[in-house]
Amino acid sequence: MNALILAAEGPVNPVIPHPAEIILGLVAFLLLFFVIKKFVSPRFEALYAERTAKIEGGIEKAEQAQAEAQRTLEQYKEQLAEARAEAARIRDDARAEGLQIIEELREQAQAESARIVAQGQHQLDAQRAQIVAELRADLGRTAVELASKVVGESLEDEARRRGTVDRFLNELDAVAAPASK
Repeated sequence: MNALILAAEGPVNPVIPHPAEIILGLVAFLLLFFVIKKFVSPRFEALYAERTAKIEGGIEKAEQAQAEAQRTLEQYKEQLAEARAEAARIRDDARAEGLQIIEELREQAQAESARIVAQGQHQLDAQRAQIVAELRADLGRTAVELASKVVGESLEDEARRRGTVDRFLNELDAVAAPASK
């Protein structure tokens, strides 16, 4: 009988499946599709969304960190520029202050030098006056002694002697003054 059933069905094509297998396969597929759609797919979607959020959050955090680093770099550059400007200003102030101190010391040295020269000139003038007075007195005594020897009489009279000596010295000064000019 089996042979009859087989003969009645005709030649069997091995590529085309039997209709019962198609139905059973379709039911299994729909059951598997339902399980995947109901349980597996939402889990995959949740994991995918979570992963996407983590990645986007990481990218956003990285962008924020990049922006913060850029702001920090700009602040650092500004502070560095301010520090360099401040250093240049301090250096210029110190240089100007140094020049001012040098100028003040130079002025003090010149004033001290002028004071020392003036004091020395004053001392020289005083010594010169003292020496001139001593020389006049010595010259006067010598002149009186010589005049006494030449004239042969004593010029002891003080008033006459002073008058004679003063007149003689004034004549010497008058002769010496044009020669020294």
